[in-house]
Amino acid sequence: MENYFEMHMTAQQVKEISSLGLAHMGDGVYELLCRAYLCEKGGKKVINLHKNAIKLVNASYQAKVMDKLLPALTEEEQDFYRRGKNAHTHAAPKSATPQEYAKATGLEALFGALYLMGRTERLNELFRL
Repeated sequence: MENYFEMHMTAQQVKEISSLGLAHMGDGVYELLCRAYLCEKGGKKVINLHKNAIKLVNASYQAKVMDKLLPALTEEEQDFYRRGKNAHTHAAPKSATPQEYAKATGLEALFGALYLMGRTERLNELFRL
């Protein structure tokens, strides 16, 4: 049985996944990190946890996060980000511009790739930034 909490795919295997497939994975990883962060910070009421999580996982906020992270990325990480950013998404949410949505999709693709390769230390490092 596989341990899906500790993935260890090769970089080549991850590169074979579509950009939007990586973003799909990264969306869940990023949200889990945000929820864990909020619980650690002492969130007690579920309504407050939910409201604060929504603030952290929306495309506009993720785009700002990505602007902050970009200088810290390796070349390989930048490639995963660009793949996600340049993916052809069908629609952006009303709460974000198409540019913000593209950056957010890039962030999610990056986080998805790192997770699938088992690079959780790097994920945590970038999340803390």
